[in-house]
Amino acid sequence: MKRVVVGLAVLVALVALAVWFFLRGSLAQLDGRRTVPGLSADVTIARDGQGVPTITGASRLDVAYATGFVHAQDRYFQMDLLRRSAAGELSELFGPKALPLDKEHRLHRFRARAQRMVDTMPAAERALLDRYVAGVNDGLNNLGARPFEYGLVGMSPRPWSAADSLLVGWAMFFDLQGAQEARELARGWVKDNTTPEQLAVLLPEATKWDAPLDAADIPAANAPFPAQAPAWWGKAGAVESKRLGLNRPAASLAQAGTGELYGMAQAGGADVTGMVGSNNWAVAGSRSNDGGAIVSDDMHLGFQLPHIWYRAVLMVPHQGESRRIVGVTLPGTPMVIVGSNGHVAWGFTNSYGDYLDLVALATDASRPGQVRTPAGWEKPVVYDEPILVKGAAAEPFKVTETSLGPVRDIGAGDNQRRYALHWVAHVPGAVNFNGMRLESANTLDEALAIATSMGIPAQNFVAGDSKGNIGWTIAGALPKRAQPGIAATFPLTADSAASGWNGLLAPGAYPQVRNPAGGQLSTANSRQLLGAGADLIGDGGFDLGARTRHVRDSVAALGAKTDEKGVYSVALDDRAIFMGTWRERALALLDEQAIAGNPKRQEARALLEKSWSGRASVDSVGYRIARTYMWSLYETLYGGANTELARLNEKSDMMAASTRWPAVIARVLDEQPAGWLPAQYASWKELQLAALDRAVAELTKDGKKLADATWGARNRQIIMHPIANAVPALRGWLSAPADPMPGDSNMPRVAGPKFGQSERMVVSPGHEERGIFNMPGGQSGHPLSPYFLAGHGDWVSGKATPLLPGDTKHMLTFVK
Repeated sequence: MKRVVVGLAVLVALVALAVWFFLRGSLAQLDGRRTVPGLSADVTIARDGQGVPTITGASRLDVAYATGFVHAQDRYFQMDLLRRSAAGELSELFGPKALPLDKEHRLHRFRARAQRMVDTMPAAERALLDRYVAGVNDGLNNLGARPFEYGLVGMSPRPWSAADSLLVGWAMFFDLQGAQEARELARGWVKDNTTPEQLAVLLPEATKWDAPLDAADIPAANAPFPAQAPAWWGKAGAVESKRLGLNRPAASLAQAGTGELYGMAQAGGADVTGMVGSNNWAVAGSRSNDGGAIVSDDMHLGFQLPHIWYRAVLMVPHQGESRRIVGVTLPGTPMVIVGSNGHVAWGFTNSYGDYLDLVALATDASRPGQVRTPAGWEKPVVYDEPILVKGAAAEPFKVTETSLGPVRDIGAGDNQRRYALHWVAHVPGAVNFNGMRLESANTLDEALAIATSMGIPAQNFVAGDSKGNIGWTIAGALPKRAQPGIAATFPLTADSAASGWNGLLAPGAYPQVRNPAGGQLSTANSRQLLGAGADLIGDGGFDLGARTRHVRDSVAALGAKTDEKGVYSVALDDRAIFMGTWRERALALLDEQAIAGNPKRQEARALLEKSWSGRASVDSVGYRIARTYMWSLYETLYGGANTELARLNEKSDMMAASTRWPAVIARVLDEQPAGWLPAQYASWKELQLAALDRAVAELTKDGKKLADATWGARNRQIIMHPIANAVPALRGWLSAPADPMPGDSNMPRVAGPKFGQSERMVVSPGHEERGIFNMPGGQSGHPLSPYFLAGHGDWVSGKATPLLPGDTKHMLTFVK
């Protein structure tokens, strides 16, 4: 028995040791020399104490190779998920549970589109991409063991290809524009179930919160209330599944497509209700201390480990010199996405323009196999797209494609409708690498011209140069509409086809703003323009505008002169300007009559008064009460509509139809039109008190105390590796600390448990040594790496850490 026990102990130890060596074997190589055929000269990869590489080469091809090498060594599994998500190939790794998402994405046949684009790519661009791909595969193959994730899923990694790098770009299309189909369906349902007068009230095109670049304000679209509300208004929902905006599953979150960014990564749900993302702003040289522009950018995305961005410095040859490009890259692609080249700095926010049309298709029994589009009858092409499934036979899947795009059947039975998805993402050139030209841009004008030619999901592009110039335009493909306007935001028919788009807008026709009088520019996902150019972008789900106004006013408050630290402070601004209006409503509601004999209301009022810092601070109970009260009103008035919309499409709801719903509810409460009071309430005050009571009940359920319902108790980080979703036992090993976070939507410091500022960057081109940067994850995707969470604590605390890497700690050299 002793020998058996000892033998078992030795066996367990040997297994543990084997697992340890396997895990260690998949760590990146940090030091040494490697002989690499095909280099023009030696290449160095110097890493600092946080693992940030500075890659120096004698040719751009050599730098591309080394970039691919470090991406693969640190992040290959992440890259694999991005390409598989875009192509609809996750089931090959995860089995049948990934089939629903694969079918949704395979419909677009992006792998086939990617291969066609690779085959027609200009020779110089293809050569650079091929060197990046060679670096990726060499980086993967030179690991001591396959990345640890493949050991856990029991698969081997598939080599990288040029088409895969394009698929990573399409993964971002799903993330940043993938909600537009659900939005159009939701808006179509609202249109079908309201009168034109009711529709004008419920779906306003602007509110008092909007802060466009070309005007101080936008006149609020306050259409008069018709005598009666729609029949669904104020009806109770069948199931209160959204729980007052606290725990919405990512699968039903139409406005933030980040749940799909890593495919299976966030299938378990994400608490990011009502959050859309990204801020950027720039201060002109007239307002900076040294005359150069200062650019700030914080893109908002869903959180994962490893983090979406990979920091890097690329030292590339340019006109006989070595030019330093510093910023973040997207693993799977060879370029810096956001950053500075020493002459120009740039950043992005999602533009939320109107880039997809749902076009209803008609059929006729006398024309079998044909559909009628606005252009006439045609016979769609049917493609076989079998989906490989781990542990099972391949799943047959057919894609029917019209001249307008793939066909999707939505609804069931007599309510089923057939639509063509006419999406800019399907256009040749929707993904390209023109953004690499920003490396050589010397002036703002050059950068703006490059931006309009870029193949990315259309973004607000804000840039500044070392001479102090600042400017804005749209980067990415814009559809060309014959009749722009609100009609294009609903599903189209043959009768409304003129509102659809046909072809792309010429880059020279893109709207632009240069050097505004106030010496500043800012965007935050809401409506960008009041005047000329607004219709060229359209409204594909603009944010309410409260965050944009907050950013604009905070930048203005920096004064006549400022510096990088001042500009950075705006990113951490968590003042509750927007939510303060809902607190005021709640306090006005809880008058002496309302709280008499009601201890819960009395306590709520006391906490709204005393536990209120004026910020979305982690210790504030008042902030959470006010927020939950607002969401309770949303459920009260829109619950019935959301139940109907869920039957139509799981991602469609009234938030998808319009992010301006808080302004609509506020206006209803202010004007209190008699015909809009739901029949079950005797007065508007009774309705509001019922909503407040429900909010308090939500916060005190299961015996919880209202005084303990702080914002930080709810707003805790849930940042983990995708494997941790599938294997909960590994969450402690593959997760970041569950830190409480200040901030929320509708303020610059956007923060949710799984959503928020994916990076904070402030830089004045030419003065990168003063630049500021932090992000929530580290460089490596490996939990045994010292760089797995390096820098995470600085991001949590908001510490202004340097943009440039520190002293070299490791050196890897590639020799010819």
